[in-house]
Amino acid sequence: MTAYSLNLRVFWPLVTCLLTATWCLFQALRGHSTEQQEAGGCPGHAAGSGWQLLCKLSLLLLLCYIVIRCCSSPQQRQRAAPSLATQQQQQQQRQEQHRETQLRSYYDHQIRLSPHVLGHSKAHVSQIVSELIKVGKAKQHDASVTFRGDFVQVGSAYEQHKINSPDCFDILVPLKVPQSLKLELLFGAAGKGSAPLLQGSVRCGVAAPKKCEWVKIYKQFSDGFCMEIEHRHQLSSALVLKWFHWKIQRCLSVIRYQFEERCHITLCVCDEKLILKILPRSDYVCCHISMAVRLIPAFHLGDSVFLIAQPWAKALHQDTANLEAYWGLNFSKHEQRLMSWFKDRAPANSCHLKCLQIMKALRDLSCKAFQPSFSSHWCSILSSYTLKTAFFYLVLKVPFENWDDSFLMERMEDFIQFFRQCLQEQKLMHFFLGNNNLPSIITIPKMFKEAAPVNLLGGYQADILDLASFQLLNMWTQIPQIIRMNSNPKYFFRESSRCKHTIFN
Repeated sequence: MTAYSLNLRVFWPLVTCLLTATWCLFQALRGHSTEQQEAGGCPGHAAGSGWQLLCKLSLLLLLCYIVIRCCSSPQQRQRAAPSLATQQQQQQQRQEQHRETQLRSYYDHQIRLSPHVLGHSKAHVSQIVSELIKVGKAKQHDASVTFRGDFVQVGSAYEQHKINSPDCFDILVPLKVPQSLKLELLFGAAGKGSAPLLQGSVRCGVAAPKKCEWVKIYKQFSDGFCMEIEHRHQLSSALVLKWFHWKIQRCLSVIRYQFEERCHITLCVCDEKLILKILPRSDYVCCHISMAVRLIPAFHLGDSVFLIAQPWAKALHQDTANLEAYWGLNFSKHEQRLMSWFKDRAPANSCHLKCLQIMKALRDLSCKAFQPSFSSHWCSILSSYTLKTAFFYLVLKVPFENWDDSFLMERMEDFIQFFRQCLQEQKLMHFFLGNNNLPSIITIPKMFKEAAPVNLLGGYQADILDLASFQLLNMWTQIPQIIRMNSNPKYFFRESSRCKHTIFN
């Protein structure tokens, strides 16, 4: 049965009209009887009676109107107000659902890489690099820097948050100094006011058992790889990069013939970074992807911490010889260990890596709309490393169960708000250097824990960080417009048939 409810907007006016009509009829009948009884009365008295009747009717209608307004208005306001709030809430929910639907669709079709393509690409890279290292280890001299014999896969492609295309990889190639020499780190050498790229950099001294042995035994090593700064031999990243380039070039000339039917391999230098380019030939290499592999010379400092050579002078546009002695610190193994630890405790369908991937993708799309003067600052402030550092702090801050995929939008909003807070405070501390609150699963040497804390945003001007904070919030609110800027989904995730090609025989 249909349930009916009382409509007060119709009920009270109807009651008023009925009561008014009844009262008017009563007054009319009463006036008519009075006229019959006083048929001989004067005309002025009849006119006065009509005027009094009109005044009474007007007062009665006004009284009824006031009573109706007093009785019905509060009820109508109480009924109308929740209705308006409900409509606004429903509209906001629809917008949020639409934005989430767009974001998830964009992730599936534009951000998430095909596991098949990425897996084959990593296999090709591993085989070529392993052959290079094998040749390099077989031909080396004890008095020089030598290959340790292995390589370390680092970066987003191996940490499962790679975006854009599966064609760029980072490989650390561990090196060794002569056995009797010892590396000694010199922290805080960059000084205050350094550019962001120098934050956290170190210099590396080289100590021999006896000073006199530098001239007798290690002169070749000293001339080829060291700089004398403050009366100390310090390892030069620029000289090591130069030697490393020469060494890889010779190794490549040896193995190139092994892969000439499968791919064309070349070595080039881009912004003083050594890039190994792999171009597939015919149908032999799976998925026909041209790959770029950055080879980074590194020295192991203990407990999976590496000292990596960086092209400081070129990157900072400075012609300072001392910058050639600076090295970077790499904690990739500890980062991978932290992610594995978190993955074991988070829900099976956790969205933590998805959040990081979406942030990097939105950063790249937003960058296209900026002026070139701000675009470089935007990409530097929101670099993959700073985003990953903020991500590490966030995953330890939010309870594990709240990373379920159903909370994707809430976690994305947390990510945005946390990074905006860092920009407003102009402070995002290095996650490993000088951090005494690391999870117990992460163990790093004592000298890194006790090092001076490093602010990754310390080298930027306040107005640049404020503008980045504003643009970050603007990026979050305009996701539907940004998502329309799609890129080519050639390498992205899709269900496909099994590839007919196999990995190298």
